[in-house]
Amino acid sequence: MNKKLSRYINLQTLFFLHGAITLAAGIVLVIDPNLIPGVVGIRLPSSAYLVPYLLGTAELCIAAISFGACRFADGLALRTVAWSFIILHGSTALIEIYAYAQGLDALIWGNVVLRVIVVVLFAYFGVYQLAGKTTK
Repeated sequence: MNKKLSRYINLQTLFFLHGAITLAAGIVLVIDPNLIPGVVGIRLPSSAYLVPYLLGTAELCIAAISFGACRFADGLALRTVAWSFIILHGSTALIEIYAYAQGLDALIWGNVVLRVIVVVLFAYFGVYQLAGKTTK
């Protein structure tokens, strides 16, 4: 990453943006359980709505962690949260690729690309830039 980009984004900004997007996804999953899955051709019967409801509540918790991390000053805590999000989004991208191989719509590749970008951003700002630091 170059210094020009670093002027506009830092780890706290990344945590905030991640929290806002994750919060929105959580709310949408609870309000309209078919909206997000429907983007890639998945239609759930109402008897299966518990799955997006549970995912939505998990998204709300992830958003809370992300918003909370905006105020962390300890380097170890920041790296731990960043690594957690790297694992979350990296493993989800792999599962989405697996789902595509099983017949999911090719539109899922857009989400895979976004997750890879998120992994790279958290790796850069939350791991690489904080390497060896114990506080901000």
